[in-house]
Amino acid sequence: MKGLPMSVVAAWRGLRRPALFGGLALLPFLAGATAGETPATAPPSFWDSNRTLEKPDLSGVRQIRFLTEDDFPPFNFLSADGQVAGFNVDLARAICAELDVPCTIQRRSWELLIPSLDDNSGDAIIASLAINYETRKQVDFTAPYFLTPGRFAMRTDTTLKSASPDAIGDRPVAVVGGSRHEAFLKAFYPKATLVPFETPALARNALKAGRVQAHFGDAVTLSYWLNGAEAGGCCEFRDGPFTDPRFFGEGVGIAVKKGNNQLRRALDYALAKLARRGVFGEIYLKYFPVGPF
Repeated sequence: MKGLPMSVVAAWRGLRRPALFGGLALLPFLAGATAGETPATAPPSFWDSNRTLEKPDLSGVRQIRFLTEDDFPPFNFLSADGQVAGFNVDLARAICAELDVPCTIQRRSWELLIPSLDDNSGDAIIASLAINYETRKQVDFTAPYFLTPGRFAMRTDTTLKSASPDAIGDRPVAVVGGSRHEAFLKAFYPKATLVPFETPALARNALKAGRVQAHFGDAVTLSYWLNGAEAGGCCEFRDGPFTDPRFFGEGVGIAVKKGNNQLRRALDYALAKLARRGVFGEIYLKYFPVGPF
């Protein structure tokens, strides 16, 4: 999928990337949270902290040529000096430092990422590539290092105490029509009065204006909206996150060429070590000062 400022439908890009940031201009990630904004939350954990980590054989990993793109902020984007930057880029550099191997980060257009693995012009894709049935047929993945949950946003003056199906009842809930979020509500909130909108921005505006009692949508998009001037402090998260993989996917992973198990194991080891040492959390909070989880 594509980054902003696109609708959720346009953002899917062949169902290879999770839907993020539909119609939302993302500025806070450049500077982080400022005084008076909602404080940062604890970073999520995607790794079992009780699992014994065994360092894999790194003798065959002499360097890592990471592949990414530059138009999916805050994960990948061009900085003011023309260099590729973002959450994925910082994570790639931290992995190389953890493994103590040199690495390069090369830009590719989205459609050339997987072909670049196949023709051996790169070793690993770190570009928010979704783990699913179709992508698994083309590449091997590390464990997920990010996923995009669904969450409810409500006005701060709401009288609702929770976002449970019983609490919401038959109240109106804004959602993007035809989205996975709408499908989730239909499955688990059958009494809710769904109010579909064409874009996430229209759904958020309906909530801010008080035309609906809640909005259910992409938690990452919502986290930036809630933290930004556009929302104006109108609203807040209520309950969640919701991470059912049937609706919200299996997350994103670092992709390697089929059969490259040595590199995949090395990357998995590095990701888990970075999580345990708190480095992953530091990178996460740098780009997500108001967490989606």
